[in-house]
Amino acid sequence: MYKIIDKQTINKDIDYMKVEAPLVARNAKPGHFIILRVDEDGERIPLTIAGIDGQNVDIIYQKMGYSTQLLGQKEIGDTVADFVGPLGKAAHIRDKKHVVGVAGGVGAAPLLPQLKAYKAAGSKVTLILGARSKDYLILKETYEQFVDNVIYTTDDGTFGEKGLVTEPLERLLSEDETIDHVIAIGPVIMMKFTVQVALKHNKSIDVSLNPIMIDGTGMCGNCRVSIGGKTYFACIDGPDFEGHEVDFDGLMRRQSYYKDEEHQCYLRLKDGK
Repeated sequence: MYKIIDKQTINKDIDYMKVEAPLVARNAKPGHFIILRVDEDGERIPLTIAGIDGQNVDIIYQKMGYSTQLLGQKEIGDTVADFVGPLGKAAHIRDKKHVVGVAGGVGAAPLLPQLKAYKAAGSKVTLILGARSKDYLILKETYEQFVDNVIYTTDDGTFGEKGLVTEPLERLLSEDETIDHVIAIGPVIMMKFTVQVALKHNKSIDVSLNPIMIDGTGMCGNCRVSIGGKTYFACIDGPDFEGHEVDFDGLMRRQSYYKDEEHQCYLRLKDGK
């Protein structure tokens, strides 16, 4: 069992949680993820490691499905059955002068350790942080402590620029020749169009892919993604990949496979069954 050391509600849909997991904390690097089970009968949930605090691991999750709703019912002092990691490949921190990070929604969580690593390596770091509204801009204060420049966007205009993250990215890449790398993490559709903007300006770009996972060790094959016409497993080959040849349309189709089943599980939890 793994003890919950701290928990905070970021907004009605998103929670922050700190879990005591010494072995994971000791070996984790930016880009790694964990798989947890809320209880012994639960499904395996992959979540990116958002930070390390001594022997504890920080995670941020969106309460969208049955298991994340169940996790959201846990409180400080409670435990989760399994907390396995670090899994995947650590992100490749490249030798770059000026990196732009583009985060959409909860994508701000996995992007955080990577941008911290780039800043520690001496890169200039610019952040474009987007969300549907002001209440969903997460980790704002944390980023402001170390990034060199930050641009906020919201779909409804309640904070920062009204519009999509691709709009300020287009502007930055057109005006600032020092930018030599982009990292995009967020909804698949956001990453797809962010890659298109980066390629238009001949900039390298990394993305973090989030296909449906089960075992997290490459055995089930459920997290396969197509990149440059070749098949990769996000759990062992990623989750971070160079973005220019990712088949985002195929990834979006795969993500919708279990929508009906997920909805039925959510209704059972809501009804207390």
